[in-house]
Amino acid sequence: MGWWLAKKGDGQSSGWIRRFDPRFWTVNFPRPMNASVVTTGADGLRADAVFYRADDLAGLIWEAEDHWDHPLLGYETARDFRGLRLGFRWRSGGLMPLDAINGPTLTIEGRDKSGNPRAWYVRLWNYADGTPEDAAIALDFDAMEGGFDLPEEADPVWPGDVDRLFISLIPPDYTGEDTPLTAPAEAWVELSGIVCDGVGTMLPIGDVLVPPHGMRIATGYDDLYNVTPARMLRNILHLGYRGAINHYVGMSHYYRMGVDLRAIAEGGALNAPCLSWHRDFVARAKALGQDIILSLSYELLDENCPEAWKQRASDGTAALTGWDPPSTLLSPANAQAMAYLQTVARAFAGIAAEGGIKVRFQIGEPWWWIMPDRRICLYDDASRSALSGNPPVIDDVRAAMSAAQTALLDQAGALLAASTAALRDAVLADHPGAETLILVYLPTVLDQASPEVKRANVPAGWASPAFDVLQLEDYDWTTADDAGATARGAAAMQARLGYPVERQHYFAGFVLRGEQRAQWRQIDGAAEAARRRGVADTFLWALPQVIRDGFVHFETGGEADVQAFDDILFPLALGLEASVAPAFSTAVVTTAAGVEQRNADWADARMRFDVGSGVRSEADMQTLIAFFRARRGAARGFRFRDAYDDSSAGMTGAPTPLDQPLGAGDGVATGFPLRKLYGEQERRITRPVTGSVRVAVDGSERLTGWMLEAGGMVRFEVPVAAGAVVTAGFRFDVPVRFAEDRLDVQGETFRAGGAPSVPLIEIREALA
Repeated sequence: MGWWLAKKGDGQSSGWIRRFDPRFWTVNFPRPMNASVVTTGADGLRADAVFYRADDLAGLIWEAEDHWDHPLLGYETARDFRGLRLGFRWRSGGLMPLDAINGPTLTIEGRDKSGNPRAWYVRLWNYADGTPEDAAIALDFDAMEGGFDLPEEADPVWPGDVDRLFISLIPPDYTGEDTPLTAPAEAWVELSGIVCDGVGTMLPIGDVLVPPHGMRIATGYDDLYNVTPARMLRNILHLGYRGAINHYVGMSHYYRMGVDLRAIAEGGALNAPCLSWHRDFVARAKALGQDIILSLSYELLDENCPEAWKQRASDGTAALTGWDPPSTLLSPANAQAMAYLQTVARAFAGIAAEGGIKVRFQIGEPWWWIMPDRRICLYDDASRSALSGNPPVIDDVRAAMSAAQTALLDQAGALLAASTAALRDAVLADHPGAETLILVYLPTVLDQASPEVKRANVPAGWASPAFDVLQLEDYDWTTADDAGATARGAAAMQARLGYPVERQHYFAGFVLRGEQRAQWRQIDGAAEAARRRGVADTFLWALPQVIRDGFVHFETGGEADVQAFDDILFPLALGLEASVAPAFSTAVVTTAAGVEQRNADWADARMRFDVGSGVRSEADMQTLIAFFRARRGAARGFRFRDAYDDSSAGMTGAPTPLDQPLGAGDGVATGFPLRKLYGEQERRITRPVTGSVRVAVDGSERLTGWMLEAGGMVRFEVPVAAGAVVTAGFRFDVPVRFAEDRLDVQGETFRAGGAPSVPLIEIREALA
């Protein structure tokens, strides 16, 4: 496997799109309103909006520079619009009409002929032919003028240096004042028959197609609502992701609201832009053969959540996340809040079923919120009532717990489990064949400093077969490079809930900020480790960060397995008499005066072996030929036991845990790669013999508390104390391959007392 952080311009493959391709328009708007855009055909798009205030304004946008596609897949920046003509049919409903004073306006942002920042405001009605809600629009960028009344207020547009086009969409009752509308106003606009002609109509676009690989991708509506589903799916397809897409429906853009800007279920839980976007998403995913797992959490944007629904700490403080603006968590004990979630879940499941795909429904990270100061939020009115009316206070989940407090956590866990069961059952009642999944965030629910929290946040009611699939996420551990915590967490969850690994999914990610993009190394490594562990699916979280950072995952070798290596030992009897040849690469330069300058190109020797001397009979020859064919000649590697050097103790001695120093702890690191020292020269050991590794810390052997990972990495469950010396003993094999794709072995050779040549060469494996 491999990964890469691409930059714009790195792609070697490109195609062409026509400028103003419907797939690449976006929407933008201020909260609390919502809007979305979808494609209706090769030359058409539709934007839906819902307005709540008299100053709400959405923009339908074309950008000269691509900000929303992966660096390998974006279109080329083109700011010069001279010589271009754009035409389309405008049809709308519920919007300020074209002929109104504040009717739809094309804002052109860029610079004037002298390079000064400018914006021009082009009234579309001045270039329309038809009615205020159904008209043909014809825009010639070389003959376009801003201003309301033409020619009196004409402001000629300079189209040679444009950043973006912005078509304004506002409600009929728009006043520009920050006051609520009398009722939420839904609206839509369709642009059809979009045509662009003239000079520069075609744009180069990245067209890299990464071969399909085994990773899956996660998406989130809160981060992708502004782009078309067609554009999002193009990125997914071209980056090699196939199969299931885990789609988080979000916490801030899906819900319908009343005039008080609080989420409501009356009249349908989902707003019109969300419905339009997700219906298009499902239809397009189905056409591409992709599955969708719809993910719903207990999280809502705080400003839009009814006060009674919120989880609260013992002093009444609402549970708030660290996002800006913050979200809050719904109380599992609040009947109205849970009924609302069930309505939302049924609505999204209905979209999937109507679109003809299997309903796969995930309950995402349901938990009782824990404040940064370690207070758990069990004390909203509904929870207090359900938890005996006057539950004991827990203001520090890391403090020692009384029997009453642990009993309270058990009760809270039962409440949480009952709420998730009801949410699951609401979906199953409508769709009996649906697959149900639950996602658990391990670093919070299995925090070692607060071991009792799992009573509330990993309730026994989640145990198999409560859900079809258990999904695990642990990005704090992953980005901290703490694979030991990941291994412990996965084992603990399997022991507590009983889901076999083949009924588990793993989520690797995510990189919060662009300047942290180096964390993709740990994320990709954690994803690969999960695949080796045998989980059914591994997801990268999430597509917006993949696009932002240019992350590319790919497979090498073209085989179904992770690498072209068979973890099998060369037939031992044939290898016992092999000849051995360690080799270095040294560049030697001799000056005119005869003085040598030597530069060592390799830090370690590369081993060569010849096992021909072990072929002594026809039976040996048959064994060798069979092994050679199974490896496909030089194509696949394998283990080779070097009879002259296979131990950490000297060359062939019995290993002890003190043989080789691996390093010293720093209080953070948990991983220490196996190595063998030959004086000052270091040899990495990537193929230790199973069961032979012994480990010590500060001279004391550790029989537990560590594990051996692939690649010869010793991984401790907890970080090794600063200054503590880690040592190990082991036996090891050498990763090798046949040096040639041809095998020349004749019976007459060994019958005459000779030995054939069967060369092997060491494989330099990628180091962790």
